[in-house]
Amino acid sequence: MAAVVVGRVVGAHGVRGDVRVRWLGDGPDNLLSAERVALADPERGRSDPAPRTFDVRGGGPGRQGEVRLSFVGIEDRDGAEALRGRLVLVDASVLPTLPDGEFYWHELVGCRVETEAGADLGRVRELWETGAHDLLVVIDAEGRRRLVPTAGPAILAIEPAAGRIVVDDTPGLFEPEAN
Repeated sequence: MAAVVVGRVVGAHGVRGDVRVRWLGDGPDNLLSAERVALADPERGRSDPAPRTFDVRGGGPGRQGEVRLSFVGIEDRDGAEALRGRLVLVDASVLPTLPDGEFYWHELVGCRVETEAGADLGRVRELWETGAHDLLVVIDAEGRRRLVPTAGPAILAIEPAAGRIVVDDTPGLFEPEAN
């Protein structure tokens, strides 16, 4: 399974085994439409060698930023509470296709970032949601971090299939952070 993290279990809801899940991304739709999920150790994330897999029995809206889900095999509050902190993963193949020019975050993580002239700036380690626009967190070969805005003219091309993102090579724009 090419797993994608779509949420995190934040606690139990009620006494019948429902869990509260804080969704990650643009909205709760990917969680609410999931028929099967894997729950992974938060320290290992997608690389958890033995995530627990559950069929989803049902779900619905919850508190702001959350949904409620019920899993086959989790029948009481204690069982639900035992899942607290687990990452919720779905198979990438079940995610809906995005319009041209839009990408899921997981498609960008690991991509090589280079300037228009071909200078290697590093690889995308993660993305940060800032409220204004998202930032690519790029780590170079020496372990230095660069923050690359995804909005505006900074990004010239995104080619996930090629594992490559091309950015504007304005001098000083992507200098690594000082340690």
